[in-house]
Amino acid sequence: MPTLTSRIELPSSAPGTRRVLLAHRYGAPGARPKAYFQAALHADEIPGLLVAHHLLQGLEQAQAEGRLIGEVVVVPAANPIGLGQHLNGRLLGRFDFESTGNFNRGFPDLAAVAVERLRGGLSDDPATNVNRIRETLRAVLAGQKALRESAALKLALLSLAIDADYVFDLHCDSESLLHLYAARQHSDEARILGAELGAAAILLEDDPGGNPFDEACAGPWWKLRAALAEEGPVPLACFATTVELRGQADVRDDYAAADAAALLRFLRRRGVVAGEPGPLPEPCCEPTPLEGVDVLTAPAAGVLVYRAGLGERITAGEVVAEVVDPLGEPLGAARPEVRAGTDGLLFARMSERLVRPGQKFCKIAGREPLDYRQAGKLLED
Repeated sequence: MPTLTSRIELPSSAPGTRRVLLAHRYGAPGARPKAYFQAALHADEIPGLLVAHHLLQGLEQAQAEGRLIGEVVVVPAANPIGLGQHLNGRLLGRFDFESTGNFNRGFPDLAAVAVERLRGGLSDDPATNVNRIRETLRAVLAGQKALRESAALKLALLSLAIDADYVFDLHCDSESLLHLYAARQHSDEARILGAELGAAAILLEDDPGGNPFDEACAGPWWKLRAALAEEGPVPLACFATTVELRGQADVRDDYAAADAAALLRFLRRRGVVAGEPGPLPEPCCEPTPLEGVDVLTAPAAGVLVYRAGLGERITAGEVVAEVVDPLGEPLGAARPEVRAGTDGLLFARMSERLVRPGQKFCKIAGREPLDYRQAGKLLED
């Protein structure tokens, strides 16, 4: 059994309704290192829910065997609001129906307020500074207020994770290979996690934009380091990553059990759980920049026909897809081609096969930054 299970009530969005966020805690409260996991912040991304199920089983066993060194917090369903959003029989959990936008955007940036509170308060000891910064971040977050249910959800999730050493936000793409996002400052940790998971792509970012959850957790540390460089050492004390668990239809016990086992091995490598993790698997890829991802867009409305498959290596200029006008002339009708702008791996694509003009449908991970990719606009809703 968990050491503690917390039930966090969200503000009622309508008379007679109430939603609850559930968080399971393993290990001694306050023990270090602390790891935090959440699944399905985009509520229609189901693979993470099954991975969390298997992860909880592994943590139950570790707890029963006395192998919990640090503390592990698991929120198995991070978005009860989105899980309730059905329209004509379809779950739509990426955007809030209340028109507040993407559930994984707009998390509070705590750094600006924390900087002012920390001025003159750091020491020459890195460990002391880490404790002081965590205390300050918790205090700044505690001062945040929210009326809307979705805003309260974001504050609740961040309050569970803001002082963690390791943060794992479990997502998936439409159709994709397993890949992950992490800050460039944490490239070494990302390489190790990527090797454990067998990630096909590791995308490193500086300024992705939109204030997603992983940046809200890890970002304050490098922002504080830059702002308080002359006042004392500021370690980058939080590694946060978004793990994309393949595609939305990849909900399988074998995948989920293997992914949970890989995450637990990472925890053993980092001293959160006792035990020998074994040799690190050979990595499937080297990290590449997020601004090197070529995001292909449809030039016209029509039926999308892929000429390259998921997992294929693409050459710049290669035809990746064509768009067929279903209302066009039977013979000789034009089929606009969409060509790759970079050499790289086709790692994610849209599952729908009917596109609108300008619709983004495919991602290719390249090694070199692309001129059209702009800092602060790298994450598309």
